[in-house]
Amino acid sequence: MPRPRTHDDALRQRLLDRAGELLADEGVKALSLRRLAGAVGTSTTAVYSLFGNKPGLVNELYVEGFRRFGARLRAVPPTNDVFEDLVRIGLEYRSSALADRRLYPIMFTNAVPGFEPDAACGELARQALRPLWDRVRAGIAAGALVDAGTDVIAVGYWACVHGLVSLELSHMLPGEFDMCTTYRRALRAHAEGWRR
Repeated sequence: MPRPRTHDDALRQRLLDRAGELLADEGVKALSLRRLAGAVGTSTTAVYSLFGNKPGLVNELYVEGFRRFGARLRAVPPTNDVFEDLVRIGLEYRSSALADRRLYPIMFTNAVPGFEPDAACGELARQALRPLWDRVRAGIAAGALVDAGTDVIAVGYWACVHGLVSLELSHMLPGEFDMCTTYRRALRAHAEGWRR
């Protein structure tokens, strides 16, 4: 009879969630495998078994962040209105960042000095953003968006979305700022700016 698997996906998920919390709340120095194991009520052997080492753990945090992020963006169904599609993708981008705010810095900043995602991780990140590129490409093909190039429009829109979300997550906005309303309006205005 096979031995029961003790280092399962539920434990892996708990370790990733707690590692993201430690990193976001206390910085990279708090990300000790021994401390992480103790915080989740497991052994360091389990952490090594699941992730290999600390760089392996950070790599998995990066992968998990983009896996969740990509799934959320792919769940936004396309419509016949490219401008509304772009707004909805931007809104989902923000929802994903807020839901996984502890993973967001690993995905988009140098939260762990020296960490460089490998080629497979880089491809995962690009694929996560593919729904945005697909909508822009479809909008250009349909004649709704000016033909300035898919990359030009998609990167410009991404910069707008990412910039606003980053300001919100870093608490850099004025206290009375209505992020929900302003965010939607900014996304719409940016998308409309590419109208043909």
